Amino acid sequence: MMFNWLSLVTGLFYIVLGVVIIVYKFFFTLLEPAVAYPLGGLVMLYGVFRIWRAVSKIKNTGDHE
Repeated sequence: MMFNWLSLVTGLFYIVLGVVIIVYKFFFTLLEPAVAYPLGGLVMLYGVFRIWRAVSKIKNTGDHE
């Protein structure tokens, strides 16, 4: 159960990281806008996926208990 909540928090961090990549155009090195926007969007999309997967697991775990 703790792993599901940790996955939820990790998803939030991925979303924040995506926003930081887009705003500062930096990810270990300076990025061109043509690279920063798709990379930031992809990282945010992965964060949303992690949150969706964690919420669905939390709901399914609650049904069985």
